Amino acid sequence: MSFFLQKQNAAWKSPLFEMQRFHRDLNRFLEASIPGRGDDDVSLLTGGWSPAVDVIDNKDGVVVKVELPGIRKDDINVSIENNVLTVQGEKKPELENPEADVLRSERYYGSFYRAFTLPSSVDAQKVSAKFENGVLELSVLKKEEAKPKQIRIDVR
Repeated sequence: MSFFLQKQNAAWKSPLFEMQRFHRDLNRFLEASIPGRGDDDVSLLTGGWSPAVDVIDNKDGVVVKVELPGIRKDDINVSIENNVLTVQGEKKPELENPEADVLRSERYYGSFYRAFTLPSSVDAQKVSAKFENGVLELSVLKKEEAKPKQIRIDVR
């Protein structure tokens, strides 16, 4: 019995245990700050929720893919100013029956805002956008002088 108590007390003093406890407490705090999670609807995120994003730099330009399921394209605004690409909008709740009580809601609603500083190698005037299956894909082409060039070497 005393061995068990010593082992238990040693765990309380372990730095690893303290880090795990801190991590668990921090996760619990952050979960409570996201709308629809925990008991609190106060959000730490700018806007209310933040869509998942992939940013890809390839030889032709930069591609930004933003997951926006359930959002109409009319509710999305995209702009580029001073080489900062901004995607913002709003996901509106779907009220099938406004008189019904919601028993559980885990989906995010409300406004969102994401901003990305683009590299100086891109041409902010050459942007294309497509919105398909809830994914917004923005392509910003690189300036011609910034694209990699292959130089042929003659062997003599």
